[in-house]
Amino acid sequence: MNQETWRKYSEWPLIGAAFLFLAAYSVLIIVEPSAPYSDALTFVIWSTWAAFGVDYIIKLLLAPRPGRWFIRHPFELLMVVLPVMRPLRLLRPFTLRQVMERAPGTAIRTRFMAYVIASAIILIYTVALSVLSFEKGAQNANITTMGDSLWWAMVTITTIGYGDFYPVTVLGRWAAAALMVGGFVVLSMVTAAVSSWLVESVAAATDARKEADAAAKSDELARLTAQIERLQDQLAPGPMEPGSGQTRNKPRKEPD
Repeated sequence: MNQETWRKYSEWPLIGAAFLFLAAYSVLIIVEPSAPYSDALTFVIWSTWAAFGVDYIIKLLLAPRPGRWFIRHPFELLMVVLPVMRPLRLLRPFTLRQVMERAPGTAIRTRFMAYVIASAIILIYTVALSVLSFEKGAQNANITTMGDSLWWAMVTITTIGYGDFYPVTVLGRWAAAALMVGGFVVLSMVTAAVSSWLVESVAAATDARKEADAAAKSDELARLTAQIERLQDQLAPGPMEPGSGQTRNKPRKEPD
């Protein structure tokens, strides 16, 4: 078995594991259920961690050059080590390459924007959830509810930063740093997509205007050519009269 075959059969089970992790982690942090339920949710979380760990080890062993694959795929390791990264597995069936291939310009931008929006939503929610888990119960913490955490994540990823909420723990600040980097990437991709749309719209309008001008010039040229031909017919000498040695002009035609 090679790595591609393993990826083919493991992709959707791992997406299901990411969904289970996100659901279990959300209930555990937001609802804070009692002991029997919290134990079950913790078991689900650790099971997904084990699934991601086994997947990473198998991919590493199946790689033609394990050392090179390890260096070139840090995201795979982050999804194992950092819980906040595991829900991003939900985007794997819609990688940027698959989003952009075999589609015209407008379809590419539409799929690209949908991909960016989905990435931003998942990133905001998972980071907000992680920050809440780090901050809740910490001394002098001001992010104590999911609503506060989501508000903080929204103003952070959009680079507004009101400063009304902020993490005070070390892990919470590291999660905030990851969200800041992710927000910069998301905004950059949105800016690139909008710029591409504007450039293509201007180019399309320019091409249409050039085509209209060319058609108008072609019609004018045809009209002038027809007028010149009529003038030539009017000015052309007529046939010679018998025995006169002179040409007889053609009767003048009335211009159209």
